[in-house]
Amino acid sequence: MPLRAFLLALFVTFIWGVNFVVIKLSVDGAPPLLVAALRFTLAALPAVFFVRRPAVPLKLLVGYGLTVGVVQFGLLYVAVQLGLSAGLASLLMQMQAFLTALLSAWLLKERLLPNQIAGMGLAFVGMALIGASGSHQGGVLSFGLVLLAALGWAFSNLQVRQAGGADVIGLVVWSSLVSPLPLLLGSGLLSGWGPTLHALTHGSLGFWGGVAFMGYFNTVLGFGLWSRLIQQYGAARVAPLSLMVPVFGLLSSALYFHETFPALKVAAALLVFAGLLLHVFGGRWLGTQSSAASRSQGQRPL
Repeated sequence: MPLRAFLLALFVTFIWGVNFVVIKLSVDGAPPLLVAALRFTLAALPAVFFVRRPAVPLKLLVGYGLTVGVVQFGLLYVAVQLGLSAGLASLLMQMQAFLTALLSAWLLKERLLPNQIAGMGLAFVGMALIGASGSHQGGVLSFGLVLLAALGWAFSNLQVRQAGGADVIGLVVWSSLVSPLPLLLGSGLLSGWGPTLHALTHGSLGFWGGVAFMGYFNTVLGFGLWSRLIQQYGAARVAPLSLMVPVFGLLSSALYFHETFPALKVAAALLVFAGLLLHVFGGRWLGTQSSAASRSQGQRPL
């Protein structure tokens, strides 16, 4: 990959990593499901007037919108609003790589390679340490919600595969039309219609700036650039760079929120990250090339 393309991919992962800080700031004082609804509204508009609808069945388009918007991001935003740190959320969401591999083995009968199994083992030990430490804010509920969000991401990865050669950017833009209404209804039920309407009518400039960043820069621009790079240089070269997302997420959270990491949490995070590295690159290290590993990494933005 040329240096310019590498730096561009690094820039996209930087946007996705910093996005967790933006999420944290946006849901501070605003209903989290409303923030998610606004994000997908901006991701769809006005892009839907310029991007052709993808050649996929309506059932897949609607299902993808619900899986991504309501399950993945809806639950992520609620977990962050409950107190889960931006840095830890950026790391835990990468569990989607292992969950995608497990779902592929279960539903598509794909074979799990030794490096994938070993990587999962390391990551799950790290996850258990994070859960047992109790040092993360938000408690067990936020911890469980972000794992369910990662599971939603994993399911959406399989939906992308079902879409075949359809335009993935079109899939993201058009499916974003599906998410806002159920998220808005969920916001009214979860947070109350009063706070939801108040946030809509009295949102600060910073609030709307954060929503615009998530909708336009993180989703449309970030995913557009990422998809173009994958088309030009292949998923095997580009997708593993998504491992930089939790790095930027942890660093930006530590810098902005002065987030501290106890020794046990650092050790647990290193185990999860080592598991990710083994999952993605272990096939090369062991002389066994895994195309499934590259398919399960970084195909869609956070």
